[in-house]
Amino acid sequence: MRLEGKNAIVTGGASGFGAGIAKKFAAEGARVMVADINAEGAAALAEELGNGAVGQAVDVSNDGSVSSMAAHAIMAFGRVDILVNNAGVTHLPAPLDEISEEDFDRVLAVNVKSVYLTARHLVPHMKANKAGAILNVASTAGVSPRPRLSWYNASKGWMITATKSMAVELAPLGVRVNAINPVAGETPLLKSFMGEDTPEVRAKFLSTIPIGRFSTPEDMGNAACFLCSDEASMITGVAMEVDGGRCI
Repeated sequence: MRLEGKNAIVTGGASGFGAGIAKKFAAEGARVMVADINAEGAAALAEELGNGAVGQAVDVSNDGSVSSMAAHAIMAFGRVDILVNNAGVTHLPAPLDEISEEDFDRVLAVNVKSVYLTARHLVPHMKANKAGAILNVASTAGVSPRPRLSWYNASKGWMITATKSMAVELAPLGVRVNAINPVAGETPLLKSFMGEDTPEVRAKFLSTIPIGRFSTPEDMGNAACFLCSDEASMITGVAMEVDGGRCI
C-alpha cells in the first residue's frame, strides 16, 4: 500500500498506459480521478477501481476543461498529491513536410499545452501544500526518435525538457517532477505509431527492443507507482526509460 492516503489524477486514464497506472495506484491504496476525453470509459474504470475513485471528462488541451477537472478533484478529495500527465496523441507516420497543420496543432495541443494547463491549475495547490508529485508520460521518441514521426517525437522531447525545468524550479517548494519514457505498447495508439498493424511491421518494431516485447500498461503502472511514492523522495527531474533497452 505504497500510495495509501494519496489522491491522484491520471489524465488519459480510461485506456492504455493511463488505465494501467490508474489500476496500480488504486491497488496501492490511492484514491484516483480517472480523467479522460472518453467520459463513459473514465466512469466505468472509476467504478471498477472503487476506493473512492471518480471519473472525470476532460479535454486536456482546453483551459476551461482542465480548470474544471482540477476544481472537481480538489472538491472530491480535499487535496491532490499526485498528477500524472498521460493523455497523448500522435500523427500517422509520414514525411515531416507532409504532416497537416491540423495534425501538428492537435499533437502540440494534447502533448505539450496540456502539461502547461495542468501545471497552471494544480501547481499552485501543490505549492500551498508544500508537497506533490507530478509524472509526465513522455516517450523513447523524445530520446531516440524514429523517422516519419518527427512532430510527435518533438512533442515528447519538449515534455522531457519541461520535466527537468519544472523539477528544478519546484524542488525547493516540495514538489517533485519526473517522467517515464515507454516504448511502443499494446495501447490504442500502437497502430497509429506503426502506420499499419501487420505481423511484418510488428516484427520490425520488436527487433529494435532488446527485451523483445512491447511495453504494457502494467509496466507503466509499476514505474509510475515507484516515482510517485515516498520511496522516490530523493528522485526528481529524471526521465526513466521503461523501454526494454530500446534507447541503449
